[in-house]
Amino acid sequence: MNERWVKIRRIFLALYLVVIHAALAFFAVAFFFPDIFIIRNAPIANVTVPVASTPAPTPLPVPSEFVDQVPTPSPEATLSVSSDQPPDVLMIPVKGIKRSQLVDTFTSARANGRTHDAIDIIAPGGTPVLAAADGEIVKFFDSVNGGTTIYEMSPDRKYIYYYAHLMRRADDLREHDHVTRGRVIAYVGDTGDAGPGNYHLHFAIGIAQDPKSWWKGTYIDPYPILLKGIETP
Repeated sequence: MNERWVKIRRIFLALYLVVIHAALAFFAVAFFFPDIFIIRNAPIANVTVPVASTPAPTPLPVPSEFVDQVPTPSPEATLSVSSDQPPDVLMIPVKGIKRSQLVDTFTSARANGRTHDAIDIIAPGGTPVLAAADGEIVKFFDSVNGGTTIYEMSPDRKYIYYYAHLMRRADDLREHDHVTRGRVIAYVGDTGDAGPGNYHLHFAIGIAQDPKSWWKGTYIDPYPILLKGIETP
């Protein structure tokens, strides 16, 4: 009986030693060769995203009078030429100016390959500037290029009327005022980059992209529109 018990003890001792040595060997291998136990994922093939057949349009440059007015450049601010016209007859926006005195400067060249995108109406400094149409005065803005300016939005929120290089705005005019065609809103000046003594009104018409974004629009030539406009004495 004692001999059998001794054999059993020897077997358990041998098994114990085998387990101990196996554990030690495992930890030794794990310590000195850790890469063996790292599970490597199969490489993922690169996926090629299909490219649209028609590329996205590239925004055109902002006209000179607008370039320093946009707080943050936006890829949506696409400026181009359109044949659309405001539905109402406009008033020539400088008092006393006749149709025969208007000169089409819409496509006139400007620095850095730009075009004018507006009409310059020459008049003595201090001549009243009139609202070309009924609308809302949505923004007063002072800029390096445009000088003292006014933005007016048409009642249907589709058109922007932009008046720049003003000597000053009318004393009784406020932002968000609703004005009628022919109301005095400002006075002809030479502010901004017009140059000292170069008195004129820079007048632009834009088709609004978003009524909340008063500085964005697709600009159209005011000249043929004003040729059909109302003159003032």
